[in-house]
Amino acid sequence: MNILLFGATGMVGQGVLRECVLAKDVEMVQTVGRTPTGHPHPKLRELMHRDLLEYDSVAARLENFDACFFCLGVSSSGLKEEDYSRFTYDLTLAAAQALVRLNPRMTFIYVSGAGTDSTEKGRVMWARVKGRTENALRRLPFKAVYLFRPGFIQPLHGIRSKTASYRLLYALAWPLFPLLRALFPRHILSTESLGRAMLNVARRGAPQAVLEAPDIVRLSQQT
Repeated sequence: MNILLFGATGMVGQGVLRECVLAKDVEMVQTVGRTPTGHPHPKLRELMHRDLLEYDSVAARLENFDACFFCLGVSSSGLKEEDYSRFTYDLTLAAAQALVRLNPRMTFIYVSGAGTDSTEKGRVMWARVKGRTENALRRLPFKAVYLFRPGFIQPLHGIRSKTASYRLLYALAWPLFPLLRALFPRHILSTESLGRAMLNVARRGAPQAVLEAPDIVRLSQQT
């Protein structure tokens, strides 16, 4: 498989990138972003692209991919809905609309979030925006679109969040992870299990488009 990866420098993206380069059936993974990953690998190509709302200038480098893992995202903390929509809906749809023209047989996997509001009418701003983004993606004529809604994700293998408040939260929660995993084995994910589940969905698909944490855990365990 040839994989296109957005958001490879974030916590989730780092984990997904690690699983991609380890997978025997992944021939090449190309990241798209404003900054380099800092993790060179023979399977890895990096496309430095400053304007994530425009892809005509780099279209030739976005062709012939089997799947796209879209892990790019920002926290809604402190953002107005207009700004959060620009970073979430506008950036995602700009990439997806370009890719569906170049790779109509592509599987597009979007990392959304637990609690996303598919009605787009709820009180929680980020959930409405994520719901609008998911709904728009499902209308695009890709081979398939899958929406991952993970909850709490444990970073493994030295991976760290770029958000300071999240790093503090993970540091405080770290001693509790064994207990949380024992109590909620179908709801506590890791960067490793998330990456493996995305690869398995790219390989074989999934029974439904919207995948919650228990679905992701199950998919990560497939061989």
